[in-house]
Amino acid sequence: MTSTRKTALIAGVLFIITIVLSIPGALLYGPLLNDPDYITGSGADTQIALGAFLEIGVAIANIGTAVVLFPILRRQNEAVALGYVASRIVESTLIAVGILSLLSVVSLRQDFAAGDGADAASFLGAGDALIALHAWTFLLGPGLLAASTGVLLGYLMFSSRLVPRWMALLGLVGGPIIFLSGIAVLFGVYDQVSVWSGLATALEFAWEASLGVYLIVKGFRPSPILREAEAAAEAKAAARAAAGRVPQAAL
Repeated sequence: MTSTRKTALIAGVLFIITIVLSIPGALLYGPLLNDPDYITGSGADTQIALGAFLEIGVAIANIGTAVVLFPILRRQNEAVALGYVASRIVESTLIAVGILSLLSVVSLRQDFAAGDGADAASFLGAGDALIALHAWTFLLGPGLLAASTGVLLGYLMFSSRLVPRWMALLGLVGGPIIFLSGIAVLFGVYDQVSVWSGLATALEFAWEASLGVYLIVKGFRPSPILREAEAAAEAKAAARAAAGRVPQAAL
């Protein structure tokens, strides 16, 4: 297996991980997000912690996809490839902030349960603020920033022809749709969790899912930048081999 085939395989697996972990991770938050009296109730802290753990995996895999692909994509356009890495890092940072906000709600519930005569209103108010913070981080991170990552990666894959162009078009078209949907949510046109918001994410979901499967099954398509990457890898391997023989030759 060549180095570029390994890169494609790892990237594909990371894309699938982001999808596989993100869906159950979001569903596990249900008891906290849907119960306005979660802090004063019995809670489902273990379930929330499991959801946070899965989302941490999503954040790591998000960054991993960009870092793994960067050495190849930078040969097509280094500035855009760097922008893709930066966008993934910021997106994952916002996901982490959202995770911390929900875990803080769990801590508030535990503090309330442990206290005698605690002021329920103040605890519930603080919990509502933290839940609102999570909602905004979700809109800005996996929402608006996902649009930029979809467009940047779609452009790089479309112009380099590393995957079929019809597939890359899913990112180029889906990204702006998610962005416009995020703007609509921002200005209150419809709710973040709604049919319209779900439909807006369809193309972006199809883009990342199809890309992950394609990279795992087939790898990259032949491309000039791929030949450059393989040549550079071979040159480095030859240089290391030559360097390893120098001490023996000197003896």
